Amino acid sequence: MAAGSGAAGASIDLWHAGLAETVSLIGEDGFPAALERALRHLVPFQMMNGFAYAPGGKAFDLDNARIVGDRTTIVDHYLAGAYILDPFYDAVRTLPPEGLLVMRRLAPDRFAETEYYRRHYQATGILDEVGFILKLRDVDAVLSLSRIGAVPAFSRRDIARLESAAPVVRALAERHWHARFTPSSGSEAAAATISHPLLSKRELEIVTLILKGHSTYSIAATLGVSPNTVKVHRRQAYAKLTISSQAELFHLFLSRR
Repeated sequence: MAAGSGAAGASIDLWHAGLAETVSLIGEDGFPAALERALRHLVPFQMMNGFAYAPGGKAFDLDNARIVGDRTTIVDHYLAGAYILDPFYDAVRTLPPEGLLVMRRLAPDRFAETEYYRRHYQATGILDEVGFILKLRDVDAVLSLSRIGAVPAFSRRDIARLESAAPVVRALAERHWHARFTPSSGSEAAAATISHPLLSKRELEIVTLILKGHSTYSIAATLGVSPNTVKVHRRQAYAKLTISSQAELFHLFLSRR
């Protein structure tokens, strides 16, 4: 990108200077903060943080030293098991690394009605989130940028700028965090799961998709069954668990993690 004129040109000049500082700090403790400062010259945001995921699905702390807000919810509860409901968690395991993860593009149709959304996003004030997929030596990771508080969501122009910057951001971040996790640390503990001895495999699939924010019709499309079949399995699962709402479902499987 060539330097332009006026405010846009100044912003690009600062981005280039920030990149130079970031490159000089690869492998050093100051790298994440330098990358965060550089990215803010492209697009404003309130928080950069990241999580890594071992091949078996277990989540780890990649970069959460500068959390804005409630660390217990954003990091501790997430790592304890709530990450299995995160659309970015599914995306990093199924999508190619190119481009940019955009939460509102990935989230299921009823995501904003879920207990996970209420507890993780509404409770912490996270309004919008985008992320870069990182392919590290032994794990995959997502480095996220979040808008928090009374601010606009990321605009199409913001997303276009970050998509343009994604290749260099990934290259730098992958070099810095390349060997951050080893196979032994990635297999220390099992991934969080949603399981219950009373539920069939199909019932577990459906309650998992409910917790992730899929509507009846979205579940039907995902599993290749009819909406009526989804309703029958959901009713049977709720009866076996003696619950009647998604909030109770969340409490049963995730609130104590």
